[in-house]
Amino acid sequence: MQYIEFGATGARVSRLGFGCMRLPLKEKEGKRASDADGAAAMLRKGYELGVNYFDTAYMYHGGNSERILGTALRDVRDKVFISTKSPGHKVKKPGDYRRILEEQLQRLDMPYIDFYHFHGISYDDFREIDKKAGWLADAHKAKDEGLIRYISFSFHGEPGDIEKLTDMGCFDSLLCQYNVLDRSNEEGMAYARQKGLGVAVMGPLGGGRISGLPKETAEKLGVRAVASAELGLRFVATNPNVDIILSGMSSETQLVENVEYLSRITPLTGKEISDIAKMVEEKRSLAKLYCTGCNYCMPCPQDVNIPYIFEMANYYKVYSVPEYAREGYASIGGEWIPGKRAGACTECGECETKCPQKIKIMEQLKESHSLLCNP
Repeated sequence: MQYIEFGATGARVSRLGFGCMRLPLKEKEGKRASDADGAAAMLRKGYELGVNYFDTAYMYHGGNSERILGTALRDVRDKVFISTKSPGHKVKKPGDYRRILEEQLQRLDMPYIDFYHFHGISYDDFREIDKKAGWLADAHKAKDEGLIRYISFSFHGEPGDIEKLTDMGCFDSLLCQYNVLDRSNEEGMAYARQKGLGVAVMGPLGGGRISGLPKETAEKLGVRAVASAELGLRFVATNPNVDIILSGMSSETQLVENVEYLSRITPLTGKEISDIAKMVEEKRSLAKLYCTGCNYCMPCPQDVNIPYIFEMANYYKVYSVPEYAREGYASIGGEWIPGKRAGACTECGECETKCPQKIKIMEQLKESHSLLCNP
């Protein structure tokens, strides 16, 4: 395993971080539930293979992720770095931050958290919550008391917000999405690292998109990657502003492969990066033939999330990753993806009058629903 100094924190962390959102599941009473024993064994295996950075969150696996992580690593607490997150949507008033933090410490059954993130914030969201709940002051108090070691933020906002948040001068590290299909945070990552923040990235394989690309894609590009998963990891690892590459893993096979890749990984050459960028742009251009994502069709009177549905349809038709596309479609109406699926369309036709691409939206929604519904 390769290790690196994590920004100015002084922590020496493994390049591969274990993301605990996609821990293994099992069938229980006709439903999918956390496989606590299997997940704990996987986490322990990760530690034995050299991973020392483990990232979870309040909501993962309905709160079970934190409990499983604590069970797996409690006895080696001083040898690992634990990262979790404060759920901003639950911080409504003064005191909520501290109450939730104490609940998470109880779940983990650990005396402190190393990297405690404000979860999924943008600059405006952060300021709004802080104004009504004072969670930044609570974070500093918790740090002074030794309940958390570093104040961090995970990010899902507009790329320019990373610089605004960094300039507040209160953060030790950043977690954001970055992969070969989504490079929008590159400038913000570079700025944050220049200012001394540790930079961890999530989604290095695009939620499965990169690892789902056909193997022949890498061969056509002429890169030396033995699998598209390795290609995706090599791309991210090549960026000098990336410290930790966080990967959500749900099987021991994925864990062992990722550890192997990041133990011997070599940076991509300039030509390889150029070839990959060209391939991605070609795919993106083809996707735009279906939908540009301009959102002019919204809002839908029935709250159908038309742009997101078409985005998932593009991943199915253009990027050839049906499993990821179907999972994304199924998530509409859940915690993270608002709106309704295509079945809610009443064919009022309002969207088609606003579409600059003149897409036959009602027809495409039916097709998308057929493609993306799990059999």
